[in-house]
Amino acid sequence: MSKTLIRGAKVLGGEPQDVLIDGGTIEAVGTGLSAEGAEVVEADGKVLLPGLVDLHTHLREPGREDSETVLTGTRAAASGGYTAVFAMANTFPVADTAGVVEQVWRLGQESGYCDVQPIGAVTVGLEGRKLAELGAMHESAAGVTVFSDDGKCVDDAVIMRRALEYVKAFGGVVAQHAQEPRLTEGAQMNEGVVSAELGLGGWPAVAEESIIARDVLLAEHVGSRVHICHLSTAGSVEIVRWAKSRGIDVTAEVTPHHLLLTDELVRSYNPVYKVNPPLRTERDVMALREALADGTIDIVATDHAPHPHEDKDCEWAAAAMGMVGLETALSVVQETMVDTGLLDWAGVADRMSFKPARIGQATGHGRPVSAGEPANLTLVDTAYRGAVDPAGFASRSRNTPYEGRELPGRVTHTWLRGKATLVDGKLT
Repeated sequence: MSKTLIRGAKVLGGEPQDVLIDGGTIEAVGTGLSAEGAEVVEADGKVLLPGLVDLHTHLREPGREDSETVLTGTRAAASGGYTAVFAMANTFPVADTAGVVEQVWRLGQESGYCDVQPIGAVTVGLEGRKLAELGAMHESAAGVTVFSDDGKCVDDAVIMRRALEYVKAFGGVVAQHAQEPRLTEGAQMNEGVVSAELGLGGWPAVAEESIIARDVLLAEHVGSRVHICHLSTAGSVEIVRWAKSRGIDVTAEVTPHHLLLTDELVRSYNPVYKVNPPLRTERDVMALREALADGTIDIVATDHAPHPHEDKDCEWAAAAMGMVGLETALSVVQETMVDTGLLDWAGVADRMSFKPARIGQATGHGRPVSAGEPANLTLVDTAYRGAVDPAGFASRSRNTPYEGRELPGRVTHTWLRGKATLVDGKLT
């Protein structure tokens, strides 16, 4: 059927309404809408949100298909309520040319589970020495607007300035992985009381904060846009808050795991908790939540970082950094932000759909749930609560820090331009 009636859904957490989808478009929103000729989905008070948009996803293809592929990653995205993801450039080969970003973009089109927008590398090979083909990637079929060396920091101030100047010409944005490399040599976890007690190399907050301070000043000098990836410390929050008060064009993201988990978990020496940037302190977690609530931090981004079993099932020092996150992100946000009263569901839509779509210029995504808009939607059973079971993940990898942990909320349906990609919690 080309028509679907979602009956009795709380649009952005409001009063129950009906939403009629015709083809790829929302035809009407109201009460008592006719179901004639339509497939009916009984929402029963579930929350209806615009399709989620993730500005920070690692899909690993090309080159590390043992961790994830565009197909498995987009299936995971649809399971988590996402209709668009931005794929990071640290693939093999690196997405630093028009040819590679077009390959990723076309693989996303073929998957059919969510839209994939490639992120182009800032520097050739992520080596930080020479600018990549920013203009060619922007002018390619992929239409790249976001550039990042994520996984590595663009630590050379001259290169960073040139990148900011270059992308300004076409309204692009540089997304910085803020990590001063010389301050984090040999670092294994957050620098603090726990690292001292465990004897693990410390990763100081200033390694992140110093790069953010430099880059917001560079963005101000150039008059360009800079986006801060996976902000993780209370000090970083204050720098971004100061920069915004000066009118600097900076945006920032926080990951779900940095909203919930702390460095105390590293006492287990379980490599599932090893991530970049590292898990920080309870004080940092509280500062991040407050900053997301007041808008200092603009968005939630997953930093979905899949790894095969052998890269995590080893001693701490040898383990890869990263966690999968697409299929649990919304639940963690409900736990940390909604159930605590810091955000309502309209606020969640803002931080997980509207703003990331705007930052990344994701056409057709992050749109209001209203007549005439694209039918990119997700339906959430907010009353559900259950233990996370990675065996049921659509992702190819299972490196989640939430295994066995009870979290609230469950995405039951996802629609991409009116086509159901997830029905009753099962991929189509």
